[in-house]
Amino acid sequence: MPSLKDLKNRIESVKNTRKITKAMQMVAAAKLRRAQDSAEAARPYSERFNGVLGSLAASVGGSENAPKLLSGTGSDQTHLLVVMTAERGLCGGFNSNIAKLARQHANALISAGKTVKILTVGKKGRDNLRRDFGSIFLTHVDLTQVKRVGYSDAQSIAQDILARFDNGEFDVATIFYSKFENVVSQVPTAQQVIPASYENTEIDGGGSFYDYEPDEGAILANLLPRGVATQIFSALLENGASEQGARMSAMDNATRNAGEMIDKLTIEFNRSRQAVITNELIEIISGAEAL
Repeated sequence: MPSLKDLKNRIESVKNTRKITKAMQMVAAAKLRRAQDSAEAARPYSERFNGVLGSLAASVGGSENAPKLLSGTGSDQTHLLVVMTAERGLCGGFNSNIAKLARQHANALISAGKTVKILTVGKKGRDNLRRDFGSIFLTHVDLTQVKRVGYSDAQSIAQDILARFDNGEFDVATIFYSKFENVVSQVPTAQQVIPASYENTEIDGGGSFYDYEPDEGAILANLLPRGVATQIFSALLENGASEQGARMSAMDNATRNAGEMIDKLTIEFNRSRQAVITNELIEIISGAEAL
């Protein structure tokens, strides 16, 4: 049975931990608001941009002059998995859920006889997947020094991926991230970015026809690399909001658990102190009776 001093020290330690988790929860709440606004503001642009590309892609169709980013290499043997996670932990299952989805996808491809390569963005994803897939890692993108993700960060990642595609290092590229829904719900998502896959959504409700100059193929060749960067940027913004939401929820749970632990330890401390006082009284009374 722990002594009164040990219990008192334990209570103080848990109280200090609760202060830390409460502070982290408040910081995450402040960051979440900004990250959520950024992610939600980017969604209409991304949807509109994808709609334009979908319309152009539908008009080009399977023509011979279709850009390689749209038509692909004609093979799906080699797959590049771009796993985007956070640089820091203490955010519940946010990082592990993305890594779990990527791991399942990689194992399914390997079982089907495909060649898999992995590019990680974020330290936690690299650490999670390194043991199982360290031999097929291509490179790692470190965003530790980036305080606020910008389009330039996504563009540099996209340029690296596109350069590898042009060099014939892979046939299909898929990004893995967590889509933000609310504070308690973040959905791990896999999205293919190469070859580009867009839905043919109607941009203009009147069904207008457009005359393109230059032709659709030339416009697509210019826009598709930007489309890859835009999709990566949207995924990074969604990840940022999801990370802060998951951290806020995890720290809230940790704060409440610390409070419950303090209550239990306080009860145990009071019982132990009462037992000590009772024993001392018994000893005093026994001594007085002996006299």
